Amino acid sequence: MISKLIDSIVSKDAPIVVGLDPKLDYIPGRIKDVCFEEKGRNPEGAAEAFWQFNKEIIDCIYDIVPAVKPQIAMYEELGIPGLVAFKKTIDYAREKGLFVIGDVKRGDIGSTSASYAEAHLGQVKIGEEFFSGFDEDFATVNPYLGSDGVKPFISVCNRQDRGIFVLVKTSNPSSGEFQDRLIDGKPLYELVAKKVNEWGNESMDGSYSNIGAVVGATYPQMGQALRKIMPKTYILVPGYGAQGGKGEDLKGFFNSDGLGAIVNSSRGIIAAWKSDKYSIFSDGRVGEAARAAALDMKKDLALVNKK
Repeated sequence: MISKLIDSIVSKDAPIVVGLDPKLDYIPGRIKDVCFEEKGRNPEGAAEAFWQFNKEIIDCIYDIVPAVKPQIAMYEELGIPGLVAFKKTIDYAREKGLFVIGDVKRGDIGSTSASYAEAHLGQVKIGEEFFSGFDEDFATVNPYLGSDGVKPFISVCNRQDRGIFVLVKTSNPSSGEFQDRLIDGKPLYELVAKKVNEWGNESMDGSYSNIGAVVGATYPQMGQALRKIMPKTYILVPGYGAQGGKGEDLKGFFNSDGLGAIVNSSRGIIAAWKSDKYSIFSDGRVGEAARAAALDMKKDLALVNKK
């Protein structure tokens, strides 16, 4: 699967994933009002607003970026209607030729981990037929439970040609409370990275592995060190833009071939219409604003790889 994503990154010249993390505050009244009138001012109406918001953004960016990353928590807040919107978003994005990274951060053991893997990347057998659950191309995975939690995902990746991104060094300020702790003189995130590199050998797809890593843009020096530990690992880089990560900090996340990383922006793109920089779209043209922000991000990252 990673080789297919790389092909799309190269063809669109955009190592970018757009985080589809909707909140009602991000959605203009022209969308919300119609949805609330149709479905009611309730979870069903809010979920419909999420879906219509996502659809408009996808329609305006699918030709310039390779992937989207819906964060399931935003949808789970609305219960079953929210999960319906999550699934509709996945299906529509894939229909438009986008790769979908399900930001689900699953991590458990045994049959539970296997069920999570099947739900998001695999299939369930009912009678004599097989059915896909959420059907993402990639999913994020928490490695805290060790190989017992990750290996079931690797098995599904190999069987279904899918991929995962394992949390290694996350972008949030308090990540160091655990991830930076020294064990035998090495920070924990380096030990996790070495394990990700080892797991990656079990699912190679061309020059890179289907077993990727999550490393935050807010820690560029750590990103550079982790790049060396995981040379064949694709890195999903959150924290760009709204969380403070800058394009000029990201060179170390990429390999010398210009590949090896895909950078996420969520609020900076989906809520661009609300920012002063894109005030021309302040009348609620969320899709057009998202496209403008994505193109600006593309230019920023192009400069990184030319330095």
